Amino acid sequence: MDAFARSGLWPLRATWLLLALTAVPLADDALAGRAPEVRATVAVLGYGGWAAVVVALLVPRTTSLTVVRTVVPAVAIGVLAAAAHGDVRPLGVIAGALGALATALALAPWVADSLVDGSSYGPERRLSLRVPSVVAVVAVATWTVLAAAVVGAPLLLATRHWALGAIVLAVAAALAVLGGRSIHQLSRRWVVLVPTGLVLHDPLTMPEPQLFLRQTVRHLGPATAGITDELVTEDLTGGASGLALELVLLEPVELLVHHGRGEAATRAVHRVLFTPARPATLLDAARAHRLPVG
Repeated sequence: MDAFARSGLWPLRATWLLLALTAVPLADDALAGRAPEVRATVAVLGYGGWAAVVVALLVPRTTSLTVVRTVVPAVAIGVLAAAAHGDVRPLGVIAGALGALATALALAPWVADSLVDGSSYGPERRLSLRVPSVVAVVAVATWTVLAAAVVGAPLLLATRHWALGAIVLAVAAALAVLGGRSIHQLSRRWVVLVPTGLVLHDPLTMPEPQLFLRQTVRHLGPATAGITDELVTEDLTGGASGLALELVLLEPVELLVHHGRGEAATRAVHRVLFTPARPATLLDAARAHRLPVG
């Protein structure tokens, strides 16, 4: 895994190219005998999805992370479906394995870091936060319905199921706006190391980013138990799994956080907990930015 992480986006780029080389003949075989409209629709969806991911991997941005996370698994499922309906068994096994590998890489934390860091300015370094488990389950459910609607609508129209196709198309459009926005919000969660300190940017827990100046930080490190009540703590982990880090401050900082649906409140805190996707990488980067790491 360390070798993959050091290679950044290149393993996923290579896997995505190999997947296309194996998926095209596999899809042609699986669609043999189908109506021309169906073949054309599948081709547009397949090539369009593949091209969108290529652009996202060549132009790393926060939006690119959303594209990669949503499109790569959908294309991989399509490849598995083609493998199940086709007669080219060895090629189907290879394409299925490449699809599974591409999905695993698309969801890998170092890929997320590489893509969100593409939106950094100057000397900034952005590293992603881990998605809370409950939120991840909701996101997967949202993605499943959205992917089914986006793929199902054009296929229904291609097979002349006009009424049902129009209804599913309307549902797909609504989900693309609402569901797509919520999924993209998960890509906009990160820690930013800046020359003056550290910024937490997490729309799930805070209405606006919070800067912690270097001179106000006592230490940054793995969260410890047994902290006295004198240190007012704000838990921004959201129940995410993995190692939580603590940012302990020399003086209280006014932190604006979400409390309840659509409500926010300011609280003076001495200690903030959060869960980066790669804690060790964040701590190493924090040392390089002259933050007190303990």
